[in-house]
Amino acid sequence: MNIYVGNLSYNLTEADFKDLFEQFGEVVSAKMIKDRETGRSRGFGFVEMSAKEDGKNAIEQLHGKEFQGRTLVVNEAREKEQNSGGFNRDNRRDNNRERSYR
Repeated sequence: MNIYVGNLSYNLTEADFKDLFEQFGEVVSAKMIKDRETGRSRGFGFVEMSAKEDGKNAIEQLHGKEFQGRTLVVNEAREKEQNSGGFNRDNRRDNNRERSYR
């Protein structure tokens, strides 16, 4: 089960992040998201737990709880949306208007 964790302390270490979830079961991976330029934490991360029941228990126990001075946001991660990585003409505000290019 993949879990989103938000409102993390910027001082949290990767080891502490993983340890927080290991008390609920086997953690397959724990990754804090960092800024590409500064390398500093962006305040959120993702945890993958091997058993769905352990993941649900972790969400129930940790969502809304204070950890290192911050109130955690913990819920099941949504699947990453597919996008083309570029400008999508279908999402323009005026996509219903016809244009004349003469």
